[in-house]
Amino acid sequence: MSRRFPLTAAGLCLAAASPAALCAQIAFGAQATPMFTHADPTPGDSSRSQLRIVAPLLFGTARLFGDRVQVHVMLNGEGWTMRGGQLATGDWGEGFNDKRHPHTWAHELVVTTADLVRLPGGVRWSLTAGKGFAPFGTDDPMSRPALVFPVNHHWSQVLERAVLIGGARMGALTLEGGLFNGDEPERYTQWPRWSRFGDSWSARAFARPRDGLELQASFANIRSPEHRGGAGLRHQKVSVSARFQRRVTLGELYALGEWAYNSEGGFFKYYSGLAEVQLNRGAHRAYLRIERTDRPEETRISNDPFHSVRPHFENSNIGITRWTAVTAGYGMALGPSALPVRIEGIGEAEYLHVTSITGLFDPKTYWGRNDLWMISVALRVAAGARAHRMGRYGAAMDDAMQPTHEHHHF
Repeated sequence: MSRRFPLTAAGLCLAAASPAALCAQIAFGAQATPMFTHADPTPGDSSRSQLRIVAPLLFGTARLFGDRVQVHVMLNGEGWTMRGGQLATGDWGEGFNDKRHPHTWAHELVVTTADLVRLPGGVRWSLTAGKGFAPFGTDDPMSRPALVFPVNHHWSQVLERAVLIGGARMGALTLEGGLFNGDEPERYTQWPRWSRFGDSWSARAFARPRDGLELQASFANIRSPEHRGGAGLRHQKVSVSARFQRRVTLGELYALGEWAYNSEGGFFKYYSGLAEVQLNRGAHRAYLRIERTDRPEETRISNDPFHSVRPHFENSNIGITRWTAVTAGYGMALGPSALPVRIEGIGEAEYLHVTSITGLFDPKTYWGRNDLWMISVALRVAAGARAHRMGRYGAAMDDAMQPTHEHHHF
């Protein structure tokens, strides 16, 4: 039997000449973003500047045995390039405050089986296992337009867990349910705590009533995410969103609106609302994001205001602040489109207003004022295939909703 090995834009396809033979499609790519950020003020009422390489990624997707087995791998090198975090006023999580934490080495490492047994009525189903995203919330900010992450990242996504996910799709409706470990990573070298697998769960539903429109609702019940040993409060999370992506007269339009809620044991309650829009036209794109999100203020390490005490207990919470943020940016592709490496220059400005809504934490004492600014410039470099939408596996994937332009994993 003869075989051919054509190299295509989607990757490497190994196919037999016989039409009945199975096909293996492999796509791989890489990206990294050198980024300069100036923030004014930062803790202590002082401005700071920082140059970091953010989101250095190697990723690949394999579709095997007639697309009945899918493998997604994404390796993240932020533990090397931004070990102490990335300057990002308002961001928090995994022990960081006003900095974005580095993600773990294995951002995604999952295997999905799809339609191993054909079900009646046109129902498509899948089973996914590995390390990745729980079926909850919206797309990871790393694959969305803005450079700087929104404040609500840890309210709107549940990532880097050991997951077992079942999904089913019929027509425009998709349902998912997942089991995973509650503990989130405390550092970039950590793996999930396997003894805690199954102590948390989530469910998500998608409806795609028309081309380009995706409606999403999800719920998560997570045991002690911020205390690895399991002694912390249980979190209950809700996410509702609408996402639109479609070519229009002026170019490609992308828009997202989301609302999220998080309760810590019923004692601490946080709300978030976010809307973002982007227009892509040729080599140019412009985007805008508006957000209002509550965040916890935790006891800081005495000699480092950017880090909180870990392990975290509920008595480490010294208040809740509310953040209103407006982010605007512009990106332009550089160089001929025929080059194997894609380069984009990006400029971004963000205005944030912070107020205290509960507790003893006073923003003016901490930052010196309530109004804060950040300016960022970056050069995004990418090669090979573009990554899939992170956290969408098996039945939750929809080719009609996959990214077609650079603002999704460039």
